[in-house]
Amino acid sequence: MDPALLNALYLVILMIFLGVELIGHVPSVLHTPLMSGANAIHGVVIIGSIIVMGQATDTVSMVLGFVAVVLGTLNVVGGFVVTNRMLEMFKKKP
Repeated sequence: MDPALLNALYLVILMIFLGVELIGHVPSVLHTPLMSGANAIHGVVIIGSIIVMGQATDTVSMVLGFVAVVLGTLNVVGGFVVTNRMLEMFKKKP
């Protein structure tokens, strides 16, 4: 396996563990506004992963780019759904 690809894989695994650890320590009160604010960041992730897929020369890069697009899209959609639910709580009931 290519050493650069192996380093990238190690980096992705490290980022997954770090992300889980950081999100696990965020209080519930702050989780929803932070998730809403992260939508723009994940939009950039989606664009970057589409660029990676467009320049992929091997199957592994294409698969990793596709997985990044899918996971980034799920995160953006989930963020909008949670934000919508949060905003519904502040509407006055008839």
